[in-house]
Amino acid sequence: MTTTDDWKIGTPEEVGLEGSPLAALSNWLDSVPGSNVHSVLVVRHGTLAFEHYRTGDDERWGAPLPDVAHAADVKHDIRSVTKIITGLLVGCAIEAKLLPGIDMPFFDALPDYADLRTADKDGIQIRYLLTMSAGLAWDENGPVNDPNHGEFRLWHSDDRIRTALAPNLVAAPGATWTYSGGCTALLGAILERATGQPLDAFADAALFAPLAISDVEWARHRDNAPSASGGLRMRSRDLAKVGQCVIDGGRWQGRQLIPASWITESLSPQIGCHDRLFYYGYHWWLGRSLVKRADVAWAAGIGLGGQRLFVIPKLDMVVVITAGHYGDGLQSWLPLAVLNRFVLAAV
Repeated sequence: MTTTDDWKIGTPEEVGLEGSPLAALSNWLDSVPGSNVHSVLVVRHGTLAFEHYRTGDDERWGAPLPDVAHAADVKHDIRSVTKIITGLLVGCAIEAKLLPGIDMPFFDALPDYADLRTADKDGIQIRYLLTMSAGLAWDENGPVNDPNHGEFRLWHSDDRIRTALAPNLVAAPGATWTYSGGCTALLGAILERATGQPLDAFADAALFAPLAISDVEWARHRDNAPSASGGLRMRSRDLAKVGQCVIDGGRWQGRQLIPASWITESLSPQIGCHDRLFYYGYHWWLGRSLVKRADVAWAAGIGLGGQRLFVIPKLDMVVVITAGHYGDGLQSWLPLAVLNRFVLAAV
């Protein structure tokens, strides 16, 4: 069966999955104290084979939304999963010859901020924004409402680009990974200038419209620009479409939307994440799970609160998880537990 939003619907068994681990997921989530998972979707071989929604408290860009009945037609904050959309759009802009490539100094793409250009910062290429290795001082480790938090400063600045560009260089460009929404904000600004249109308009034209995704919202900065680093709200089914396009090498329904070579580079290890058990690609977290004694690699978009988009090429599988754990430690553990204990247990 095919739905009005282009998904072929099937059962787990029809795509080679065992139904019992997935059927057990709901009861398990009921048993986890404080669990607030909102959706779990599993796509395999291009078929939406499992879809589970739950009622729970949520947020809309920080504003409380109590007791939301989450469903296929309900949008959800995806927070920093937005970053992978921005990364994919860079590949689209290069393919359209709107950007010459990622080895150019980013100041060449932002000539209106030439007053901040210094000899040491001139070594920062667009590539290093994609891998979050620009070397600029940036800190997102504290509470989001801390005035020293990088994202806080972006949202409360009248000039988000200057806020992201102004910090001192504290490491050689390309040498050290530091999680930075500032890098993504700069990519968004570069895309605005390269394409001659706002980020949301380019996203619609290059990616969302071809995927038949229309029900999205963007959080906006003080200058009304869409947030490239964490501003999207969209339906779980639509986020799964992005994942399916990626796992199919940038294609959707026979049309090449993103260069296959860009997908390969984006999902390849580009830099290590210090003491974390992950590598990092072009805005994708790269990890692995153990499935029947076999090492299975995955790439993920990760967002505050437990938002996840997993693509697992070896299994031809896409997994979407949304949740409301914006202020507690379950946001890190619970999505991985859902993936490893239930979804991958069904393989």
